[in-house]
Amino acid sequence: MSSTSPGVKPYYFVPEPSRHPAVAALGLFFVILGASQWVNDVSWGKYSLLLGLAIWLTVLFQWFSESISESESGKYGRKIELSFRWSMSWFIFSEVMFFGAFFSALWWARVHSVPMLGGSENALLWPGFKAVWPTIAAGMTASPAGIIEPFQTMSPFWLPTINTALLLSSGVTLTIAHHALLENQRAKTIQFMWLTVLLGVVFLGVQGYEYFHAYEEMNLKLTSGVYGSTFYMLTGFHGFHVFIGMLMLLFITLRLQKGHFTADHHFGFEGAAWYWHFVDVVWLGLYILVYWL
Repeated sequence: MSSTSPGVKPYYFVPEPSRHPAVAALGLFFVILGASQWVNDVSWGKYSLLLGLAIWLTVLFQWFSESISESESGKYGRKIELSFRWSMSWFIFSEVMFFGAFFSALWWARVHSVPMLGGSENALLWPGFKAVWPTIAAGMTASPAGIIEPFQTMSPFWLPTINTALLLSSGVTLTIAHHALLENQRAKTIQFMWLTVLLGVVFLGVQGYEYFHAYEEMNLKLTSGVYGSTFYMLTGFHGFHVFIGMLMLLFITLRLQKGHFTADHHFGFEGAAWYWHFVDVVWLGLYILVYWL
């Protein structure tokens, strides 16, 4: 761990030219090429996809390793940390817009699309169609009769509520870990970080079981009309973000065990914590709008 005092650090660190952006772009090229060919039943598509992923993940590992080394060697000063804070802030803002678009799609479907399709001008095309959102009345599909298999909607009890308790608890344990780090209590920080990671893993396990229960016992599928598509779109993308956030916290915990981060120098920890709290807040909105309303 670097013990260089702030006065000795360079005012602004300028890294040397790097191969990583070009190689990462090459890897993503093979990912997109392979995915596009694979879905069109081209045999070599999956191999191109796997090659691209391997290249991309290798670049990420090398790039982050170099950044960590630069940080721990004392090359990052106040200006660099400020740029990281702005970068993470804008990234989270872009994620807010991402989920805002999904929540808007749900709102538009419920408030505009379904009621409009239930108007008198569509009565001849879709006789018997009822413009009722499936969570309002049992047996409703918000689709023309006969084109969607009957399904049950997902209630907030008990799996979604359990997941809400898990995420809220993980936010508490993460905050405790942060305060412990500020007080130079590394052992306590690591303990509560592992607990936070565990809560994230359990959340994903519960959500996986929820999907199995929905498909097998409730006949709720991605093809279950607008309700099914918005349900899986919102919960699925949120689950993916929980998985990414859990990986962030896992790597931060492993770095803590190596002696990285101090009470005065730990933005990597803070950035991951910001992201995790963002995931918590999104879930609260999702929990209310998708499961309760």
